[in-house]
Amino acid sequence: MEAFRLSHPFMLTTNPFKAPSLCTFSFSTHPRRCFKVEAARTHKNNQPFDAAAYEAERLALDAEARRAMAEAADPKAWKWVIRKRIWDMMEARNFANNPRPVHHRIPNFVGAPVAAQKMRELDVFQVAQCVKVNPDSPQKQVRFLTLSDGKKLLTPQPRLRTGFFSVLESSMLTLDTMKEACTSVGVAKHGRPIGLDEKIKVDLIVIGSVAVDPRTGARLGKGEGFAELEYGMLRYMGAIDDSTPVVTSVHDCQLVDDIPVEKLLIHDVPVDIICTPTQVIFTHTTIPKPQGIYWDKLSPEKLGQIRILRELKKRIEQETGTKLPTGPSEKLPPTAQRSRRG
Repeated sequence: MEAFRLSHPFMLTTNPFKAPSLCTFSFSTHPRRCFKVEAARTHKNNQPFDAAAYEAERLALDAEARRAMAEAADPKAWKWVIRKRIWDMMEARNFANNPRPVHHRIPNFVGAPVAAQKMRELDVFQVAQCVKVNPDSPQKQVRFLTLSDGKKLLTPQPRLRTGFFSVLESSMLTLDTMKEACTSVGVAKHGRPIGLDEKIKVDLIVIGSVAVDPRTGARLGKGEGFAELEYGMLRYMGAIDDSTPVVTSVHDCQLVDDIPVEKLLIHDVPVDIICTPTQVIFTHTTIPKPQGIYWDKLSPEKLGQIRILRELKKRIEQETGTKLPTGPSEKLPPTAQRSRRG
């Protein structure tokens, strides 16, 4: 067990997408208060890492999560209408590789390695020293290119189950383990887990998408909200700011023109650049990027799943004597009960 300190204050900010009387908590960049939060290491007691057990459990929990999302989805909700249209089209036209079906996933689209190569050629990728990449299948090649180009790779634990983020560097790996390190099992096996006190600067964010609007940069994920939480936590850490580019890679069929910007929430993350197998699009998005962690968007159940956020909320409330807001209740799959093997 290792401890870390949080050195960022919080401030009250008005949500521009709501009435002026409604507020949400974000964080400024000038340290004033210090909070101590405990963080557990991924590998305990130096026990051998059981890759087979880890992967079997991950697949079982992912399947349960997708079932829960399917049950909870409102078929009339505008985001789900767009997602289902894209998922159905990709299945019908065979535009996806395994894992399938693509429903309730970030689709592993045909041509993903080609889109990754286009991303590699971007100036923002070439100059980046540290790249945060989502853990989904279609961005596996992006993770490999990040490491093979000698960059630092920051990737979250899937659904933030067993920890926070892991850092991988090519100096820690051989060519064979570098390929393995681009998988969920490899991240858990080879990555160095970090806490919110890590002094790290992220130069580029790569994010997975189900649908994205090239005209506005508006993006939809698979509906769980973890990409938004990850972005908010990086803002809290001071690792990123408004100028940090956000890039996504998708199939051309995932480009849409019917994401209503006025209906986006304050924590939705827009993208600056889109890479497909056939083109690179600079969106010049004017959608505001999230400024931190929005506690009024987090349900008690979601907080119950993510220990770091739960402990942080508790400590802030104890230190300040201020009750932070909590979002509405929701039904979630049991992803927080993952055992810590290895």
